[in-house]
Amino acid sequence: MKTEREKMLACESYFINDAELVEIRYKTRELVDQFNATSPRDTEDKQRIQGEIFGEVGENVHIEKPMRIDYGMNTKLGNNVFINFNFVLLDCCPVTIGDNVFIAPNVSIYTASHPLDLLERKKHIGSAKPITIGNDVWIGGDCVILPGVTIGDGCTIGAGSIITKDIPANTLAMGSPCKVVKEL
Repeated sequence: MKTEREKMLACESYFINDAELVEIRYKTRELVDQFNATSPRDTEDKQRIQGEIFGEVGENVHIEKPMRIDYGMNTKLGNNVFINFNFVLLDCCPVTIGDNVFIAPNVSIYTASHPLDLLERKKHIGSAKPITIGNDVWIGGDCVILPGVTIGDGCTIGAGSIITKDIPANTLAMGSPCKVVKEL
């Protein structure tokens, strides 16, 4: 029989308030609080904490404070990643952020979802779908990336976009919902 954590990572319905999952979230949030409390000049400590929060961290990763992270361990950050202020990451299942990615302020990445059925939702049932952001991507400010989305290599996502579906490589996409407006 699968644990709730195994169900979550397999993109199956799971009980959100499972004791193991709650404990992981507490530990992650404690680390995130430590990160958010570091001095902007204390780059060594920030790098160390990032390594404890995320599943993988490439070289030359810079994250501005504050950030809010659900699990952290389910996220892989590539090389040369810059994440600006007020980053929110609900990574109930894998999130992959490629190399040379710029994420503007107030960007939220949500793998998490809840049932539309009210009775199921009252039982604290959740589900999740992975998110992948390719290499050489720029995500504008105030964007929201929803469960199951893949953003291809070389994309630029316009500020304020709600990304509900996959965005093909080498395109400029924007809007709510986000749509391709131009090939790059």
